[in-house]
Amino acid sequence: MVEQLEGKVAIVTGGASGIGKASALTFAKKGVKVVVADIDVEGGEATVRAIKENGNEAIFVKTDVSKAADVETVVKETVKAYGQVNFAHNNAGVGGIRGVSPAPTADTPEDSWDYTINVNLKGVWLCMKYEIPQMLIQGHGSIVNTSSMLGLVGFRAGSAYVASKHAVIGLTKTAALEYAPAGIRINAVCPGFIPTPMAGRLLEHFSRDNPKAGEEITAAHPVGRLGTPEEVAEAVVWLCSDASSFVTGHTMVMDGGYTAQ
Repeated sequence: MVEQLEGKVAIVTGGASGIGKASALTFAKKGVKVVVADIDVEGGEATVRAIKENGNEAIFVKTDVSKAADVETVVKETVKAYGQVNFAHNNAGVGGIRGVSPAPTADTPEDSWDYTINVNLKGVWLCMKYEIPQMLIQGHGSIVNTSSMLGLVGFRAGSAYVASKHAVIGLTKTAALEYAPAGIRINAVCPGFIPTPMAGRLLEHFSRDNPKAGEEITAAHPVGRLGTPEEVAEAVVWLCSDASSFVTGHTMVMDGGYTAQ
């Protein structure tokens, strides 16, 4: 796989932590030049330092994926620095406005709904809106959008998040159909519960009323454990590689059996 990826260029949004950071590091280990995009400057720059310390290339571009100008800029900066955009992992996501507790549908604050949809759904759309034209110029490209196992099932007190992640799957399939003839492949990954800062905040909330929440969430995955960011990252890189050249419009579920029940 190294030979297939060496010297290519990838944009990773949400690359400051969690799955995005693991994705950026995994791409880099395969010889890919990585552009880390995130609203978190400190975390994003730390990811870049970690990549460079291992002898690989990376830059950081501060990016709010819900803002068109920011997304356009990260694509332009990528082309300016490295000349092309071969891969994109559109991964940036939120569970809602920080500090606002998860709530049933009718109790969800409108600003929290809007914020979640703007980042998780509009953000993915904006990324593709600016990534795809560059890939069309090149005549090739591979995009992976991060959905969730909750893009396949419901989840109490998570209406905005669940709606956004379901929509990412539909958006991915539609774009895949539109651009397959042009040599651009577009797929989605649907991770189960992965220990990340965002998931940790959710677990902390549920643990206030239920001290066994962590055990119950783990038990809901039939394999008996939670996944890791690195496992998701390996799937993302595979979906971008030539090893998956016949795969597009696919929803790769990585949830330890959660949605198979």
